[in-house]
Amino acid sequence: MVDAALLGARVASGAVTPLIRKLFVKHEPGAGLVDRPVRISALVSFGRQKQSVTPKDVDRIAGELVSRALKAAGPQERPVDTSEAPAVKEALARTLALLGEITIEDYEAVGLGPDGFARLLRTRVTLSRYGLSEAGELLYERLLYTASLHILNFFTQRSTYVARQQTLQTQQLARLVQAVDVLLERLPAQHPSDAGFEARYADHIAARYGTLTIYGLDAGTREWPLDAAYLSLEATRQPTRRDGHPPQDPLHVPAEQVLARHDQVLLRGVAGSGKTTLVQWLAVTTASRTYDHGLSHLLGRVPFVLPMRRIVRPEAEFPFPGDFLRAVGCPVAGEQPTGWVERVLRARRAVLLVDGIDEIAGDRREAARRWLRDLVRAYPGNLWLVTSRPSAVPEDWLGAEGFDEVGLAAMTRDDVATFVRRWHRAAGADGAVGESLLRSVRTTSELNRLATNPLMCGMLCALHRDRRGFLPQDRKSLYEAALTMLLERRDRERELRDPDGVRIGYATQVQLLQKLAWWLIRNSRAEMDRSDAVHIIGRALPALSLGDTGAEDVYRSLLLRSGLLREPADGRVDFLHRTFQDYLGARLAVQELDFDLLVNNAELDEWEDVILLALAHARPREAEAMLRRLAERGTAREALLAAAGLRYVAEVDPEVRELVEERLRTLVPPPHPAAAKAVAQAGGELVLGLLPGPEELDTERALRVIDVAAELGSEAALHFLARFRDHPDDNVQFGLAGYWQNFDRELYAREILAYLPRRCSVGARTAEDLRVLRSLGGWQRMAISGAYRVDDLTELIDAEPLTHLALEAPHPVEGLSWLAAFPNLTHVLLATEVDETVARQVPAGVRLASLDSHAHRG
Repeated sequence: MVDAALLGARVASGAVTPLIRKLFVKHEPGAGLVDRPVRISALVSFGRQKQSVTPKDVDRIAGELVSRALKAAGPQERPVDTSEAPAVKEALARTLALLGEITIEDYEAVGLGPDGFARLLRTRVTLSRYGLSEAGELLYERLLYTASLHILNFFTQRSTYVARQQTLQTQQLARLVQAVDVLLERLPAQHPSDAGFEARYADHIAARYGTLTIYGLDAGTREWPLDAAYLSLEATRQPTRRDGHPPQDPLHVPAEQVLARHDQVLLRGVAGSGKTTLVQWLAVTTASRTYDHGLSHLLGRVPFVLPMRRIVRPEAEFPFPGDFLRAVGCPVAGEQPTGWVERVLRARRAVLLVDGIDEIAGDRREAARRWLRDLVRAYPGNLWLVTSRPSAVPEDWLGAEGFDEVGLAAMTRDDVATFVRRWHRAAGADGAVGESLLRSVRTTSELNRLATNPLMCGMLCALHRDRRGFLPQDRKSLYEAALTMLLERRDRERELRDPDGVRIGYATQVQLLQKLAWWLIRNSRAEMDRSDAVHIIGRALPALSLGDTGAEDVYRSLLLRSGLLREPADGRVDFLHRTFQDYLGARLAVQELDFDLLVNNAELDEWEDVILLALAHARPREAEAMLRRLAERGTAREALLAAAGLRYVAEVDPEVRELVEERLRTLVPPPHPAAAKAVAQAGGELVLGLLPGPEELDTERALRVIDVAAELGSEAALHFLARFRDHPDDNVQFGLAGYWQNFDRELYAREILAYLPRRCSVGARTAEDLRVLRSLGGWQRMAISGAYRVDDLTELIDAEPLTHLALEAPHPVEGLSWLAAFPNLTHVLLATEVDETVARQVPAGVRLASLDSHAHRG
């Protein structure tokens, strides 16, 4: 067989070009400069109201490309068997059909190049559903590249493209001139030795801060390149203020762009949220002396990284500008020209990155504020970013100096996925290990709750890799590893030595945090008064080895250094992660022998994790007694909780185990459809871990299991359901198709619908639903609910495959003559009766029925 990678070159341009041109409308002369950009989708002939090319024509074009490629190879060198050619054609046709949905402009597509443009199209197609062999995938990729090459060439030959490019080049030249003007303004006549030193200093910044370090992890290499690991998080500011000042405008921007909006920013973020990483990225980007990052406010500037824990010495004064480099231990400080820092500041070229106000003693923070105030006033016009944990300094701490306050947001689902993949790539780990971790994070609620910031995600990655693709099998071990990192190792490895003069050992911190957690749980509170927290700590101090340290000092140390507590409002305190609150509270509950209290609250959702983790901490006889009581009390909720608890107990009496498992068998799988909802409501997310997989079930029980998971509607439930997408029974696959609107539409479509046969019936409520369904290809059976626009139906439903259509709108909109747009339609079901005039509009051969009338024959 011929190498498929060479095959595209054998398909002559003269053969491909006419086929590609058929996909696009004829163009008119002009620059194409309109109020709204001209998208590629607007150029595609089959994406327009008046089609010159239909989706069936796209199939023919794809088939022709495959046919000509195979003919060019010859019968002896065909890269795939003849039987696989239709699947390659179908995948290629589906990909080319996406041209009607691409929203970027033609010049942007050309800028991507054929590889990038082919990749853009390819990522929108679930290739696995076509069952291609490796050779088939390679042929598909090669033909897509060939088609992309000719598509981009076609764009460049359009007269509107040429005229538009000339206009865009003029605009780009104007922006470049503006950037040069900015650069010249920021680079006044320098001291003779300044330029050479700045280049040397920039190299130092790139080397010093160009790697990212994760502290407190046991596994392997801890550093990797910053440009490969940096994750852009969102900086936010809420529109209201608690101090009576006028409301601020809300803010939601990438964190690295906050200095483009405001010259002076105080950035708050919890432990491990990425504050120091952002400081490093800004320093390296500013020092790069390149102008392709799009952040014009950093052009020509000089970064000064000022970690507070390094520049603040006991009893020493804060450094003057000329001493900045020496204060942070910069090795090139001795080469610094006299007065260089002051010249940079006076020229308003500095980016001052003051990291970690929380990492200096509380009695020095007021002095730090005065130091910042004096510098800002002496050298106005520079860029300032000051970082702190949320509770270290009061709100509006630098407001009088003109600083805007923003916070780092928690990581989104996509952020977590990006971080995990980059972590494994940078650490040289197998990508499959990272994908396995992502599946665990998405399907396990406690991991999902932990993965909220880079520190915790890094911890999960390291633990997962260190254990060869498996996280600790029990949650207890996972939380113990996390607590060791947060409470002990991280500050020690960062060489941070008790900034507030309070040294609290690991075991003591755990004991105190347990008391706060158990108080919150017992009192059904999400947060507590600060005074109550100090009181609880004060009562515990006589039994602890902390000398004469006061309760207030101990509280402040726990708040700022543990990474587990925060003050969400003035005078209030809570746990940053509820899952740690439950873990710590469960430890103390077992120590205090509060088993009756635990079992008596089993019906409450908020006690679920506390009870499970208490079982993990309990001694065997204590755990058995809890399990027996839960199983015997009679409610479905308690029976499911007992069954889940078996996994948390290392040793269980066989009699107790059989009792718990027998109760579970009466609930899972549910005996009939009506019971599925009751089981889901009783168990919540807990029930997912108790449901059997597809390989253990016959069709009827598989349907009941699907019903339970679908009632939950969570991302974890979605990933559980994905295990059933290859089930051989049509009824199971039809059942999966019917539940897609219970979940995030795009995710469900990508993870489940893409794998189901197109004869399944799918529903849609909005035009966006129709777009998602169209991206997967055509469907034979569709149900449209709610009001609809005829244009949406005719433009967004793939016309060829559709045979059955149900319209659940209150009444047919704009008659029914538009049904002629669907040539293979045979059955239409309406939610309401229609009169004979409307019924006669139905095309011949289509059977029309309504929910409350007899059928009509069209």
